[in-house]
Amino acid sequence: MRHARRRVIRRVTRLAAVGGLLLGGAMVTQAAMASDSSGTSAATLSAPQTPADKGSALVAKLGSARTAGSWVDTGGRTVVAVTDEKTAAEVKKAGAEAKVVRYNMNVLNSAATTLSSAPKVPGTAWAMDYRNNRVLVEADSSVSATAWNAMKKVASGIGASVQMQRTEGKFTTRINGAQPILSTGGRCSAGFNVTDGTNDFILTAGHCGPVGSIWFANNQGDQQLGKTVSDNFPGSDFSLVQYASGSAGDGADVVAIGNGSGVTITGLADAAVGEKVFRSGSTSGLHDGEVTALNATVNYPEGTVTGLIQTTVCAEPGDSGGPLFANGIALGVTSGGSGDCTAGGTTFFQPLTKALAALNVKLLVAPKTAASPAPSASAAGAAAGSVTPGTSAPATNTTAAGSTTLASRLTDPKNVGPGLLVIAGSLIALVATRWIRAEQDRKAFQRHYSAMWG
Repeated sequence: MRHARRRVIRRVTRLAAVGGLLLGGAMVTQAAMASDSSGTSAATLSAPQTPADKGSALVAKLGSARTAGSWVDTGGRTVVAVTDEKTAAEVKKAGAEAKVVRYNMNVLNSAATTLSSAPKVPGTAWAMDYRNNRVLVEADSSVSATAWNAMKKVASGIGASVQMQRTEGKFTTRINGAQPILSTGGRCSAGFNVTDGTNDFILTAGHCGPVGSIWFANNQGDQQLGKTVSDNFPGSDFSLVQYASGSAGDGADVVAIGNGSGVTITGLADAAVGEKVFRSGSTSGLHDGEVTALNATVNYPEGTVTGLIQTTVCAEPGDSGGPLFANGIALGVTSGGSGDCTAGGTTFFQPLTKALAALNVKLLVAPKTAASPAPSASAAGAAAGSVTPGTSAPATNTTAAGSTTLASRLTDPKNVGPGLLVIAGSLIALVATRWIRAEQDRKAFQRHYSAMWG
């Protein structure tokens, strides 16, 4: 009876091991197939060249001494600012429009550097206005007459490449995507989902909260979303919130735009002056506007932030960190601005490409399929009137990832690791049963041999 039981146990173990090998192989195969055809993938910048890309390439080729930036006009054409007719001819030969201007990029950069070296005045901002060949300095209603006159003196010393103007409202960060995320420090909006290859994160504004901030998906605090693990503010304005579950879950490639709707994100790019863009936030929802300047510097009450995108899109408190995009292409996250969505105003955005590079993470985007052509790298490839937020998709709650179970992770087609573990365990079980049987046979033979020879 004892030998019979042992044989049954060995057979059951071998069958379980064989079943494990088959299951593990299926899991690995499914994961490999899923990585090619479904789920989300990390963004790459291999999309076709657009008018914005063409302008950047021409500026880089011709040099800062002969050019002063580029933009996209209302007809979707590339325009490059140049300093002489010979360079203009080269631009036209390359298939772009040329505009002869007075100041080259070196002069504009020097002006911006001088402004940055002057004493900081909260409530002021300046940016490269390529279309008007100037550095435009703005001051909000909080700047006193004395401070404004001091800045005028600095600008006068630089020259006519700097122009100054007053603006309504106040330049403030928008703390208080598009999905709401809440902590003891206030309310912000989720920006984009990103990954380091092991864990997934929400990329949002840096001023939303320092490292260690705990974020929740509701006011009750019973749905923990994650914790801030990296932040950069002031200087720049971005941070990473690591999901408590480690995974962004379903819909990681979608940004919410209100009423349960969303937009599928298919790639990322740098913004271009003149392109129409869209912003979504948990306070004010979806709004659109135009990129008016790049490399903007804003002196918030909390500190100075540089390298921002300046737009005419409106924003309100609570919209901070929300996504900026166009035609499904991710461009940036909301930093701050002036005004509101009733009276309008100016809003600044942290460029997404710079944040991703600094954090060493990649954007999670929708996969490319045979049925859908590769997305363009920028929304600027089309005339302003034909630009849309992107492809519609249902918006899902980002907190869904917090309720994932061990079973769901083990059966997640994105996870090759569990399948390999099942295969390894099954192989060990098979080897073990073979070794145990061989050892038992050897001992039985020894007993038989000893009985024969006494």
